[in-house]
Amino acid sequence: MTSERIETTHAGSLPRTPELIAANDARRLADDGFTLERTPEFDALLTDAVVDLVARQEALGITIVGDGEYGKAMTSAVDYGAWWSYSFQRVGGLSLTGSDIFSQEPVRSSPGDVRLTSFPDRRDWQTFHDAYTDPTSGIGTGSGATPFPSTTGPLEYVGQAAIASDIANLTAGLDAAGTSSAFITSLSPGSGARIANDFYASDEEHIWAWAEVLREEYRAIVDAGLIVQIDDPSIAENWDQINPEPSIDDYRAFTRIRVEALNHALRGLPPEQVRFHLCWGSWHGPHTTDIEFRHIADLMLEIDAGSYSFEAANARHEHEWKLWRDLELPAGKKIVPGVVGHATNVVEHPELVADRIERFAQVVGPDNVIASTDCGLGGRIHPQIAVAKLASLGEGARIASHRLFG
Repeated sequence: MTSERIETTHAGSLPRTPELIAANDARRLADDGFTLERTPEFDALLTDAVVDLVARQEALGITIVGDGEYGKAMTSAVDYGAWWSYSFQRVGGLSLTGSDIFSQEPVRSSPGDVRLTSFPDRRDWQTFHDAYTDPTSGIGTGSGATPFPSTTGPLEYVGQAAIASDIANLTAGLDAAGTSSAFITSLSPGSGARIANDFYASDEEHIWAWAEVLREEYRAIVDAGLIVQIDDPSIAENWDQINPEPSIDDYRAFTRIRVEALNHALRGLPPEQVRFHLCWGSWHGPHTTDIEFRHIADLMLEIDAGSYSFEAANARHEHEWKLWRDLELPAGKKIVPGVVGHATNVVEHPELVADRIERFAQVVGPDNVIASTDCGLGGRIHPQIAVAKLASLGEGARIASHRLFG
């Protein structure tokens, strides 16, 4: 059965309104140093912002909407880190008293012993050190105000009220718009476990602890009738955070642990309500140390999801659409390629968006393609440009739908 149109969505983060940014900045930081306290006034503003955002997405032609990650707060206008740092406020067992992934000493890997190094020791940041540190270059990663804790005790999920708020706000938006197809993002175990571990006996044990904790959030989203999007840059982006560069076989073994932990967290959940998002890190940089998609695409398909989101519009990965000529998409699964990017201020022409959609439709079938953005647009490009990109996405999908379905 065909829908006779190309569905559209996005990767999660959308630019926050000035009012929401100001309200987040005004929130008091709790004694732990990274949890933001909530007030009834803030909660009411947040609900109104999400309801309005859902309506705006629909008007732009987005058919599978999200809450823009508005409930995943940062304390500054630089909000792109919220996809990860929000979890610090929802997971117990973390503190600022342990190791710091940004200031720790570099870690060296060896054959058969692959380990993540410190963030500043990433191979991309080292190779292009002068570019990243040149204030006039326009290249950089920025820094959010939320500090990065470490695991210093047994992990437990304490975000019940926060995820309930996310669900309620998005549901209110759906009810007001008269629609039902929507998603909420949630962190993967492998990405959560990238903070420093000062408690568990091994990195693998740390990952599996995150899997048990995050399962509660996944279930809450699915039980509400929504799609849970698993945000997991770790599958691809970890490659750049290993020094020296590992062998492909060693990296795949390192990555499979993260795939297995995620599948454990997803056990029993309906795949059609699970979307997996893979990216190489959304920071604006050269990305010459990105691993090629062909080395990990089959691992991605081992994840128990109904659809798979990945970058396909930026200059480093657009050519990789061709791997789907040889990679078999399992029956009943869909792909969610990015057809507009977060890494450039140039707004893609709708005809180009349609062409990109058609490439994928021709190799996996039009019913198996959902058109999306590469990564979240919030914090990466100006809000006006983000709106223009979403409009181009919607129009491009309409053009492609006409060509593909008549």
